[in-house]
Amino acid sequence: MRIGELAERAGTTTRALRYYESRGLLPARRAVNGYRTYDEDDLRLIQQIRTLQDFGFDLEETRPFVECLRAGHPAGDACPASLDVYRRKLTELDGLIDRLRSVRAQVGAQLAQAEAESAGGPEPRCDLTDAFVEGIHRAPIHPTHGGTDA
Repeated sequence: MRIGELAERAGTTTRALRYYESRGLLPARRAVNGYRTYDEDDLRLIQQIRTLQDFGFDLEETRPFVECLRAGHPAGDACPASLDVYRRKLTELDGLIDRLRSVRAQVGAQLAQAEAESAGGPEPRCDLTDAFVEGIHRAPIHPTHGGTDA
């Protein structure tokens, strides 16, 4: 199949396929007429790449999976290198989840504090707005040229 058909079947663009080729993830085969040619195995490679990217893997992290498929394995995650990438990604995701939980706790604490301060007392003040209003009151008023706008 040609590049346009592969792109359509894989749900991507010809530009993306050329990029994958330039990065060594997609084999660069050419027919006698110079057109790129692809087969069902190439479609599986692209589907593997796109699935992993949907899961948050960057393009380089997909390489072991692609190499596993190109080596003739039935699945891209049937090789030890692919399993290592899965493990690293899980560790990365666990760290991200921990950071997000921490940020969530901080935002929750800020919300609780803001609600407590505004619940029983005067309306909360906005320092930025107060400074702006004070600046207006302190600004000198200069008359225009004889009251005209010109």
